[in-house]
Amino acid sequence: MDIEGLSRVGFKHLLALHVMLDTGSVTKAAEVLSVTPSSVSKTIAQLRDVLDDELFYRDGTYLTPTPYAVKIAPLIHSMLASMNGLLHQTRFEPTKFEGRFSLSMRESTFELFANALTKLTLEHTPKAKLHVMNKAKFGFDALHSGQVDFIILPHDVSQAPTNTKELVWEVILEDELVCLMSPDHPFANEELTIEHYLSSQHIGIADAELNRPYFEQTLRQKHRARDVKVNVSDFGAAAVLCHQSELLFTCSQKWAEVARQAKGLVSKPLPFEYGKVAYSLVWNRASINDHAIAWLCNYLRDIA
Repeated sequence: MDIEGLSRVGFKHLLALHVMLDTGSVTKAAEVLSVTPSSVSKTIAQLRDVLDDELFYRDGTYLTPTPYAVKIAPLIHSMLASMNGLLHQTRFEPTKFEGRFSLSMRESTFELFANALTKLTLEHTPKAKLHVMNKAKFGFDALHSGQVDFIILPHDVSQAPTNTKELVWEVILEDELVCLMSPDHPFANEELTIEHYLSSQHIGIADAELNRPYFEQTLRQKHRARDVKVNVSDFGAAAVLCHQSELLFTCSQKWAEVARQAKGLVSKPLPFEYGKVAYSLVWNRASINDHAIAWLCNYLRDIA
């Protein structure tokens, strides 16, 4: 153990690096830490000297982390979460919590959980701040680095979403798949058959972090691949396309029941076996050392 080297790195250095990785700005980091920008710059400069790495380089008005800074971000997050757990051994009181909770999800997922998240901020933790980020930008890497506390997303239960052991997946809402179409679609007043489904063109949902959906694999193996004409990033955009075309959209039944974009569309059960689907809560295993995060985890488990 390098005692001399460790003596040069304090808690403030790790905290400053963590916040800088989150904000990408000295000024914003200073606001979060309630210190001056020059103090943040000085602390990061000291850490650069100890770690022998620039840690950040300027890209226009944004500070981009170096590959080394990105690599150590999960470790820094884990260390800070453990330290936070040691500092707050007393029972967590949500009504007195003045920190920040951060969640990442698709816009369509937010529609399903908006009521529970509103109660979270207005009733259970009235002094806390809630940041809801877009899953496309703040994905699994953001969980590793501590930029977000949880991700909520729909996926196939039939296959492992990722192979990262540090991330914990827990189903909080079971669901089914349905096929949406315009009321003017030729199949709107008929039972949807596998022949109808495969002869049509489809809207797909793109998510680079998830494996190919299990229902796509099953369809290809037992019948043939469907014809995906358009790929979009969220359910809402797909539903808008359905209203204006003869494209079919396969999606979450629970979302289709509550989403405004889906109102007026015809919903049909899928004409083939597709496994199980659900909404899962995903978090970094190390984060649960933080009592506030552990409390939020239990809250989110119960909202379904």
